[in-house]
Amino acid sequence: MSRIDFDLLPPDVRQAVANKTGAVHQAETAAGGMNSGIASVLSTESGSVFVKGIPADHPQVAAQRREAAVAPHLPASCPRLYWHLELDGWSILGYEVVDGRHADYAPGSPDLPLVEAALTELQGVSAPADVEIKDAVDRWADYAPAGTLQHFDGDALLHTDYAPDNVLIVGDRARLVDWAWPTRGAAWIDPGALALRLMDAGHPVEAAVGFASRFPSWRNADPDVLAAFGAATAALWREIAVEDGTPWKLRMADRATTLERALHTGL
Repeated sequence: MSRIDFDLLPPDVRQAVANKTGAVHQAETAAGGMNSGIASVLSTESGSVFVKGIPADHPQVAAQRREAAVAPHLPASCPRLYWHLELDGWSILGYEVVDGRHADYAPGSPDLPLVEAALTELQGVSAPADVEIKDAVDRWADYAPAGTLQHFDGDALLHTDYAPDNVLIVGDRARLVDWAWPTRGAAWIDPGALALRLMDAGHPVEAAVGFASRFPSWRNADPDVLAAFGAATAALWREIAVEDGTPWKLRMADRATTLERALHTGL
């Protein structure tokens, strides 16, 4: 998605933001990320605010609205959402500024205990009953082996996408960002999703699965359940790689196949 500077938003949108923040003194467009038409850090009369937005007619606007709806239910490791505006063809979110760097998942990284702490906090959060979010059973319906889909059911609030870009390190804390796909499901799904990303960062599959085992939800799950997750994850990433064979997606498909084999053998 192409990105514009804050100053190019319609005047009514900029004024609505200023009504929330006070006068905007400076706007710096963020370089990272691909899913926002506007992503800027604003210096305002009331302090700094991170503003992200998307045209209201864009196919991904539903994901941003889910992100806004689930925000009040997120743990403290997630940036606070201040407000959500919809007007003049734009959907705009105003967030707490998180001035950090992307997590380093490499073996031995000092970030790993911080990531573990953030996910441990999230593992204790139930999905809100009054917010319409994705369900794990639906998300994995086309990929889970026959007769295993019921294992993905649960009440935990899941992030599911632990790409390092979605975990920011701020001081001695990891912050989970980008909640476009909040999901209700079995708590062990998130440790499994993180394990795959650890593999992509250089962890042997045994070490990645060992890291997932630090979480009781994964450690206490039946091996057949985890094998079903491995099979579903591999099927999902194979489909992604076939549809778009960019190198990193091909690499993730390969990692997912390795994880599938390991979990099938009961690693």
